[in-house]
Amino acid sequence: MANSITLFWIIGTCLAGGALSLLFAFLFLKKANSTVLTNMVSLAVGTLLGAVFLEILPHALELSSDFHTTTLTVLIGILVFFILEKLLIWRHCHGSHCENHSPDVHFEMNKKGSFVLIGDLFHNFIDGSLIASAFLFDIKLGLVTSLAIFAHEIPQEMGNISILVQSGFKTSKAILFNLIASMAMIVGAVIAYYLIDSVSELLPLLLAFASSSMIYVAVSDLIPGLHKKTQPAESAMQVVMIAVGVAIIYIIHLFLH
Repeated sequence: MANSITLFWIIGTCLAGGALSLLFAFLFLKKANSTVLTNMVSLAVGTLLGAVFLEILPHALELSSDFHTTTLTVLIGILVFFILEKLLIWRHCHGSHCENHSPDVHFEMNKKGSFVLIGDLFHNFIDGSLIASAFLFDIKLGLVTSLAIFAHEIPQEMGNISILVQSGFKTSKAILFNLIASMAMIVGAVIAYYLIDSVSELLPLLLAFASSSMIYVAVSDLIPGLHKKTQPAESAMQVVMIAVGVAIIYIIHLFLH
């Protein structure tokens, strides 16, 4: 049963993680080159997939009385995100250069970068609900899930800040708007906390949906960008960083269990 301590963990993690991911994004953005960004994205792929297949999905199956329904939810979730991306062009660029955010496409749609902020609000709201879902099952699972989510938030925030600056925003204002958008994570987390607390049977389905979200982000948004780097040394480093990301989740998994 959820309690005030769980709510404290949820809100505290969202606040700390959101602020830290934005801070690291800003610091990295000032000094990062394409190699550093690629390594960060590779690490994010490893942590996302590691969290899904080592923690979140196994727990969802443990809670579920119907494995087929749970795995079907993962499939439906992936399709839902695909449809959202098609209809809303809901894509978060993980670098300063990306096709969907090029001047010919992105800036013509919205020269002031408001689309990035709207998309970030929606994405953070979902991330908050996923974090709350994990914490309501177990605090340890919540921490692992949060780590995976915030690992991919850093390159995402770097991309968002870069796009807003290119759209005409001052750097300070771009950071402020991204900070405001990150508050949607807390809103999503609190709403999920109270809804799931009264409808606990939805928890395995929400965990399954969390899995689909992370799989989609890793496979659709992150990995295609990595494939643009074709040099053997770069490709090898990508594999190493993905493995490091998985290893981090695995070590945490062993430690927490």
